[in-house]
Amino acid sequence: MADMFCPECKKSTEVVLDHSAGDTVCFECGLVLEAHSIDETSEWRTFANESGENDPVRVGGPSNPLLTDGGLSTVISKPNGASGDFLSSSLGRWQNRGSNPDRSLIQAFKTIAIMCDRLGLVATIKDRANEIYKKVEDLKSIRGRNQDAILAACLYIACRQEDKPRTVKEICSVGNGATKKEIGRAKEFIVKQLEIEMGQSMEMGTIHARDFLRRFCSHLGMTNTAIKAAQEAVQKSEEIDIRRSPISIAAAVIYMITQLSDEKKPLRDISLATGVAEGTIRNSYKDLYPYASRLIPSSFAKEEDLRNLCSP
Repeated sequence: MADMFCPECKKSTEVVLDHSAGDTVCFECGLVLEAHSIDETSEWRTFANESGENDPVRVGGPSNPLLTDGGLSTVISKPNGASGDFLSSSLGRWQNRGSNPDRSLIQAFKTIAIMCDRLGLVATIKDRANEIYKKVEDLKSIRGRNQDAILAACLYIACRQEDKPRTVKEICSVGNGATKKEIGRAKEFIVKQLEIEMGQSMEMGTIHARDFLRRFCSHLGMTNTAIKAAQEAVQKSEEIDIRRSPISIAAAVIYMITQLSDEKKPLRDISLATGVAEGTIRNSYKDLYPYASRLIPSSFAKEEDLRNLCSP
């Protein structure tokens, strides 16, 4: 975040870029310092400045349907970079002092946007997470709860619903200190609250080992040939009744493939890349081992190579 002088706070303060509106907003008070996007819905009005002269001022702009006023109440700017001291001391102060119910929402959306940026998530996931948070916030049921865990859980659910799942550990890594257990509890709480509100089961999307595999392989720096073999093995594993989580299966398949590769990866490195405990990887590998010849593509490993696989 950059710093700018805020005429409302009377000091240099951190600012946040509202990507939906293109505005630069004061982090402390929520005042719009720069309104970059001008569209057909904007309205120009005339206000008397301190010298008694009339200045044209743009009021309005792009709306955010998740904010109670559409995000328009603070979008005030003057053309040609002119000073906005007078407006900030009058209209700006009126808008931001005790009359902006969206201030906490703006901060929450900013936190979600930062987490999305750190994980490289697309805008649709960010928007879905914002929607989920707005719904639970409207229920007034999250007061007193761990805000960081709530926001992280909203992002976890959004990833699932957009069919781009992330592990709880991945979300935890950008969750501003919230633990896996806290995020898990927050997720269960949010789902329960929204299901009560909707009166029906909340769709979360089914996760598969293949959803995580390529990302894990990339973290480990595996070759394209090894990644392709791992993808085929994971796809075939869905035909077998393995009572393990998709994340554990993905980690076990990677362990199996890397054993057959020229560039072997230590179990510890696989554990770090996947977020799966070494013991869990071993146990999952033990379940997959009897089906190795069925899972591993013949183009990647011959039958004699499979016989040399490390026994569980």
